[in-house]
Amino acid sequence: MHRKSVIICVFLIIVFVFSFMGCSFQASGVPSRKDSGAASTKMKGTQRETVHKCLVPEASGDVTYGEGAVSIDASHTADGYVMICYQGDASKVKVQITAPGAVTYTYTLNIGAYETFPLSEGDGGYRLDVLENVRDDMYALAFSQDIQVKLQDEFKPFLYPNQYAWFTQQDDAVAYGIKLSETSSSDLDYVEQVYQYVITNIVYDEKLAATVTGGYLPDVDRTLQTKKGICFDYASLMAALLRSQGIPTKLQIGYSGEAYHAWISVYLTESGWVDSIIEFDGEHWSLMDPTLAASNSRSALKKYIGDGNNYTVKYSY
Repeated sequence: MHRKSVIICVFLIIVFVFSFMGCSFQASGVPSRKDSGAASTKMKGTQRETVHKCLVPEASGDVTYGEGAVSIDASHTADGYVMICYQGDASKVKVQITAPGAVTYTYTLNIGAYETFPLSEGDGGYRLDVLENVRDDMYALAFSQDIQVKLQDEFKPFLYPNQYAWFTQQDDAVAYGIKLSETSSSDLDYVEQVYQYVITNIVYDEKLAATVTGGYLPDVDRTLQTKKGICFDYASLMAALLRSQGIPTKLQIGYSGEAYHAWISVYLTESGWVDSIIEFDGEHWSLMDPTLAASNSRSALKKYIGDGNNYTVKYSY
């Protein structure tokens, strides 16, 4: 643990600018996750096992760090997440999580309550930096902590809610996931139903895309209710619907061609992580890009996506 008094200028590539949210496109064998820790009910016949109680992150106070206005709860790093709270005087606060391999994830931290952040790069050493805004785009390091992470399950970071894909048991999105699951014959069928629901019911919000600012966070119930959103909203809603039903889902941010973009990858027992072209042949899925699928024909999608080389993952949440 250490504290620096120097003021640093944080050059934030991803969260602050969030230019990807405009999403401008020119498109012409691991065991089943039934052990996700959530309560479920075995359905008769060909129905899948529906999860009725989603996972809930907890600041339990077993392992804590902090100083002054900063509190870090690292009690559940084995489950793939850490919780951070800031209760100081700064008007804007950032969190940077540097993962094994020196990949740095940057977030805007809302003030006054614990928020959940994924440890999505697996086992190893992570550095947690909390930064206070002092003026303009200048930030000072308020607190820093190194932690060691050993996951009990490699899928757990992609089953819990986090700041980018937040959901609770009380959310309409979780209730809708239960409803869809109870008419699904398998995990694969459930993923197809979720995917089809999102791409046929959610429309792209051009106005929001043109005006969105740094620090924007999706709200899955808002997207469900308004039936519109940007690529970040599409990906977050799908992640919530799938994770709340015990299906590991990565919310991924990177490049689709030259555009900064958000999409998802899903883990299915039948095919592993879905991360190639967008196709469903009745048995296998690949690249889950709900934004493109909602606004383009299948032929245009396949022409644009091809073998998946148009997609470059930068971050997984």
